[in-house]
Amino acid sequence: MAGSSERQDGLAIVGVFLGVLAVLGTLFGVGLGLRAVDKADGVRASAGTGSSVSVTLSEFKIAPSMVTVAVGGSLDVTNKGTVVHNLTVKGKGLTTGDIKAGSSASLDVSSLAAGDYTIICSVPGHDAAGMTAMLMVTGNGAAVSSSTPTTAMSADAMDAAMTARTKEFPAKTAGLGAQEMAPKVLADGTKEFDLTASVFSWEVSPGKTVEAWGYNNQVPGPTIRVNVGDKIKIVLKNELPESTVIHFHGLTVPNAMDGVPDITQPSVKPGSSFTYEFTASGPMVGMYHSHYDAQKQVANGLLGAIYVGDVALPAGVPSLAVNMPMVLNDNGTIGFSLNGKSFPATAPIVAQQGEWIKVDYLNEGSQIHPMHLHGMPQLVIAQDGYPLAAPQLEDTVTVAPGQRVSVLVHATEKGAWAWHCHILAHAETEQGMYGMVTALVVQ
Repeated sequence: MAGSSERQDGLAIVGVFLGVLAVLGTLFGVGLGLRAVDKADGVRASAGTGSSVSVTLSEFKIAPSMVTVAVGGSLDVTNKGTVVHNLTVKGKGLTTGDIKAGSSASLDVSSLAAGDYTIICSVPGHDAAGMTAMLMVTGNGAAVSSSTPTTAMSADAMDAAMTARTKEFPAKTAGLGAQEMAPKVLADGTKEFDLTASVFSWEVSPGKTVEAWGYNNQVPGPTIRVNVGDKIKIVLKNELPESTVIHFHGLTVPNAMDGVPDITQPSVKPGSSFTYEFTASGPMVGMYHSHYDAQKQVANGLLGAIYVGDVALPAGVPSLAVNMPMVLNDNGTIGFSLNGKSFPATAPIVAQQGEWIKVDYLNEGSQIHPMHLHGMPQLVIAQDGYPLAAPQLEDTVTVAPGQRVSVLVHATEKGAWAWHCHILAHAETEQGMYGMVTALVVQ
């Protein structure tokens, strides 16, 4: 059985991938048609040069989630919530200041050059609770007609931007998450895994480096695989600026090992360590993550996959060429991502024609994600680690926050096939694909 990193390294065969890149571009252009989405749908609003675009704030949401404004524009911000909010361009010193419930303010963004920015509510805790969105400042100065779908780009400029973004895929970035971790095997056979929680720089996509909170300097943290009946020791060392814990989501563990501060254990203070010990029962597909200030710590990267054994394969599936987690995230500093990366830095999955692959979706985000693979159906074989008595074929697999869904794909069709979240605002903008998009490459 080949691990995810082994298969991803196979993408170094650039010639093979480039041979199907044209197919990929065509597929994405057809399959992710988000170009004509207008302001009314709450997903995108746009404005031309010197114009303004409306943005609303509420608990805990910025709408629309995609704001496009040409250079020289501004944002008209209304607080429709019940508490104070603000709108801030992250890292650029631009803010409306606090806006009382029911009030409005203007945010001048004319000083921003063309590019992608993150806008948030900077009231403590509101960003991590979901008040974050994307601001795209475009260099095109064309006015926008209110009678047509809103876009600040010409058709040719849009085509060029999308093509350029697609051609970057798979883009190289610093760091690789979810790497399988070999345990220390102690004298009595116990398997020990050492996890250090810390703050570090993480490149989510080319040129977008964020302050991540993660385990062992990777997002997601190391993938842990053990067998049913193994004695497990997980040593957590806390190098964060605040306390933390680890919860083993989906696993059956002794109460004292459940990782909930002040209920099952004291919080692990900065500079301290804590050892979790239990006997692995299963099989189970689980997640491990912080359960302390989780709306920030988990969103920013304190998460990972943990397997006890493996889900039984249906009859007729002889073996797996790929067996890997796909961790979904949608908030915090990491944002819309698959295994800690956003398109075009997501890692394609590679298989030979006729092979079987298994992917475990693990939703560590705060939103539902319907995961869609072009070209081939997904056979859902387990939910939350529990095998289904009757596996079922699905075109689009819905994964709720905290849920794990295991799917098999029979790689029968050659080519590069789009694989993405079908909430299209999580996958594409008028400047091209981003976020929760990757590809299955069948050679």
